[in-house]
Amino acid sequence: MTAWRMWGAQLLFGWMNLVLAVPSIYLLLGMPLVMRQHGWSGTEIGLFQLAALPAIFKLLLAMPVQRVRLGTAHFVNWLWVMAVLLLVLYVGIGKANLINDRVSLFALTFGISIVATWMDIPLNALAVQYLPRAEQLRAGSIRSAALFLGAIIGAGVMVLVQAKWGWQAPFVMMGVALLLGCIPFAFLRSKAGLQSEPTTHAPTGFVADWASFFGQEGAKQWTSLLLTSFPFIGAVWFYLKPLMLDQNMPLEDVAWTVGIAGGITGAVFSLLGGRLASFLGAARAIPIYLLAALLSLSLLTAAVWAEWGTTWLVVIALSIAASMGAVSALLFGLTMFFTRRQRNASDYGLQSTIFTLARMAVPIMAGVILDHFGHVAMLSALTLGVLFAFVLSCRVRHSVGVSTEALLRNQ
Repeated sequence: MTAWRMWGAQLLFGWMNLVLAVPSIYLLLGMPLVMRQHGWSGTEIGLFQLAALPAIFKLLLAMPVQRVRLGTAHFVNWLWVMAVLLLVLYVGIGKANLINDRVSLFALTFGISIVATWMDIPLNALAVQYLPRAEQLRAGSIRSAALFLGAIIGAGVMVLVQAKWGWQAPFVMMGVALLLGCIPFAFLRSKAGLQSEPTTHAPTGFVADWASFFGQEGAKQWTSLLLTSFPFIGAVWFYLKPLMLDQNMPLEDVAWTVGIAGGITGAVFSLLGGRLASFLGAARAIPIYLLAALLSLSLLTAAVWAEWGTTWLVVIALSIAASMGAVSALLFGLTMFFTRRQRNASDYGLQSTIFTLARMAVPIMAGVILDHFGHVAMLSALTLGVLFAFVLSCRVRHSVGVSTEALLRNQ
């Protein structure tokens, strides 16, 4: 595969990850601002977040993608089927302003969440199938950067687009972006099976599929990292905006610092982190990135406890964004490494569900600590969580590193 074709494929997969991230972020994180302006209660806005639930069932959605073959290059065909459904939902939610029709808006948002979650499975299974193992860390870093940019676009730009050009405009833009991303996959149809690996000793049945994933060398150690490496620093980022507001930072400064500058910093360090990990190797990169996250969270805890002031908060917030970008890039890349090509969809769906469950559970626990004991206690608990992940990474890094190096040798 030529370098130009490889870069084209990387950019295509990155574009599609961005396209799939924006609608959910817009509807679940950007839309609440509009909802509040139109009289939605806090409870109603909170219940609306239940539309994100399909993400935790990705392992179940992966099964038909893995097992129901839609002709040759069936991952591409699955992608197109999901794209058509998503376009239909865009038309349904965009044809009339539904801000005061709570039931219809929730139902269509829930549908978009299901289809976007489902479409993510053949997309990234196809990336595993098409890209050589040596390119998968880069693919993970591009995906992480796409998600940071998706947060800026979905929670910021699309809200401004809706305010300026009306209810339909964001959905029209998202539909056009989806179409532009899907068309090039026609050229992957003939290439989609080139990287396939033999399916010898392939298990049958859902449970057997999942059990065989953990039978891979280093898979159990990798799963422990997947459960612990991101959720604690991700929870800090989730609570960072209200924390900075409570520290008397103006709303506009918080939006620029966390929403814009933080998103850009996370995207940049996602790309740098993936590149650096290729040189360091997974065994070295994992503890280094987690150590950076641990130092950032320790500084944030100290800054809030000692009231260092807003300048320190801004600097530390950007350092958290940087470490979070590097960690997420590495995790996305290693998720692709541990996705077997003969079990692309099911392995990817299983890992995504494990990651999502941990990512959703930790902020809930952090919120309970925040309500009962305050910001410093919450940050201290999350810092201890990152410390645990760092210590764990030092114990299991060799097993994970050996597994990834073996995959690179045998590709």
